[in-house]
Amino acid sequence: MKHEISLIDYVEQGNSIYIQLTVFDGNLQQNFQNEVRFLGELLYGELVHPKASPLTESCRLEVIAYLKKYFNR
Repeated sequence: MKHEISLIDYVEQGNSIYIQLTVFDGNLQQNFQNEVRFLGELLYGELVHPKASPLTESCRLEVIAYLKKYFNR
């Protein structure tokens, strides 16, 4: 299934980036909206956490890859 990632807004503060996003998990057929953040090169947040994420694994990994590429991290 196809996953969709939409950035709502982001703010850069020093070496940190706070990102509001919406994710459609094609496997679950569900939308999720949350905030994640880069602190340096590390990405934090419930959506990308391997144990806490409500996303399927394939969707979670796609979100991580997309954000790292988009923000060049």
